[in-house]
Amino acid sequence: MQEYGHYIDGKWVKPKGKTFETVNPANGEALAVFPVGTREDMARAIDAAEKALPKWKKTPPPKRAEILLRASVILRERKQELGETVTKEMGKVIAEGKGDVQEGIDFFEYISGEGRRMFGETTTSELPNKFCMTVRQPVGIVGCIAPWNFPMAIPCWKLGAILMGGNTAVFKPATLTPLCLAKLVEVFEAAGLPAGVLNVVAGPADTVGREILENPKVNAISFTGSVETGKEIYSRAAKQLKHVGLELGGKNPLIIMDDANLDLAVDGILFAAFGTAGQRCTATSRVIIHEAVYKEVMEKLLARTKALKLGNPLDPKIDVGPVASAQQEKKILEYIKIGVAEGARLTCGGKKLIGGDYDKGFFIQPTIFEAKHGMRITKEEIFGPVLSVMKAKDYEGAVRIANDVEYGLSSSIYTRNVNLAFRAVEDLQAGITYINAPTIGAEVHLPFGGVKHTGNGAREAGTAAIEEFTEIKTVYIDYSDRLQKAQIDTHE
Repeated sequence: MQEYGHYIDGKWVKPKGKTFETVNPANGEALAVFPVGTREDMARAIDAAEKALPKWKKTPPPKRAEILLRASVILRERKQELGETVTKEMGKVIAEGKGDVQEGIDFFEYISGEGRRMFGETTTSELPNKFCMTVRQPVGIVGCIAPWNFPMAIPCWKLGAILMGGNTAVFKPATLTPLCLAKLVEVFEAAGLPAGVLNVVAGPADTVGREILENPKVNAISFTGSVETGKEIYSRAAKQLKHVGLELGGKNPLIIMDDANLDLAVDGILFAAFGTAGQRCTATSRVIIHEAVYKEVMEKLLARTKALKLGNPLDPKIDVGPVASAQQEKKILEYIKIGVAEGARLTCGGKKLIGGDYDKGFFIQPTIFEAKHGMRITKEEIFGPVLSVMKAKDYEGAVRIANDVEYGLSSSIYTRNVNLAFRAVEDLQAGITYINAPTIGAEVHLPFGGVKHTGNGAREAGTAAIEEFTEIKTVYIDYSDRLQKAQIDTHE
């Protein structure tokens, strides 16, 4: 079993002290050993990022892009191996594990184009012989705190934009999936990323995470995770006026109208509700069905769900793998009990699988409740393979249910009515809306993020990716050779 250290200033450093193992949630196999980071470890990482910043900042963006493009090539060459690492460490099925890596490949290819596309603005001046423009400059050192559910893709989204913007980074991976980030570090090393530009320290939030938040050298924070943790990060970072980008939870609705292609809609539900065992911020956790087709959709959905195969996620014939940890399993099973206690009708699943190889991992049956809007299982993020299905009389009623939660990440509607489709784009309170597609499936060249308690306005990926990690600087060039006074009234 491989032992890793902290990655600081281009070297793996193995401090003395406590260690922890990262474990395969399908069978309990220990995969690698990492040191438990301290505030002092992260402070050294931040110092390394500070030392590397001036040179990296002055590296021409097209040269930064070359490194990211090489990283994408290496990721592609190692896709099978890295996809298996994602599957072993996080538990998603192998097709999704390789898809996790593919997102990194796609985003690095996309964001490398920003090396020749970091546009500013030029405009006229109110004064003669004066030129006005804007340029983008790095924010400085960016602290990243990432979740475990996309252990390759999310770091690539964050780091691609951070590095392309000319910043250096310190990264705290989720303690469930540090091996994936260690493998990504190896990719960056092979691509030629200079020492100190990226630094990684694994460890607890109250030590490693707190140092990122409180160290005055860190200029910006990028966090993906729960609403509760996001609020805490936001408030702490605000004391030092740090830039903060938050991508938080979701309780994503999928609406099925009476004119929808029902088989297509059921295909979408299965993929979006039970893919990654429901452990996506964009997972479909609520389905709202027009009453005219409710019975037919439920019959199709239950039959298809009961046929899903659970097991070793490395087996390509398996549909659903384990949830990520014992803690996740406990939380999800508690929500299933809450649903039953609230009076929701449990129509499928609802149990932990036991016996044989299942005893070695954290396997929960794909679970479907027929519920009433307002129950906790219809309002709170469960982050597991648990789906609440509700009935609506019409489009307006469906939208009211869809919007009546604190989250606003992704949304979906299935309809053949073009008028309803365009109304939904306007009416659904979400950062993302899909028409005749499920709530998952974001593409890297489009902005990603949500409204309400899903975030604070930041957007990752797409044309907005670089904005979070750069400052706009306004430049005035006066070539009149005399003092000119803007906004000074010279008229009598």
